[in-house]
Amino acid sequence: MKSFDRLWDELSERVANEDPHSGTVRLVNNGVHEIGKKLVEEAAEAWMAAEHESPERAAEELSQLLYHAQVMMLALGITREQLERYL
Repeated sequence: MKSFDRLWDELSERVANEDPHSGTVRLVNNGVHEIGKKLVEEAAEAWMAAEHESPERAAEELSQLLYHAQVMMLALGITREQLERYL
């Protein structure tokens, strides 16, 4: 099972190493516009799953939203510590 921190560490490593097979690296390289579109899409899917599907499906969609939020953070160079100031 992955935690927010463990996912962050994995994604950070992929981006730092510029893993050519990584979808995360591809998203970061495509920039904030592309990541933003995915964030909006995943937010809508999470909302729809919460409204019309099971809690399990909502959890799956929310996990994808959190993933894309972390990708946006990496693209912008935002650290966990910076984010945590606003939690």
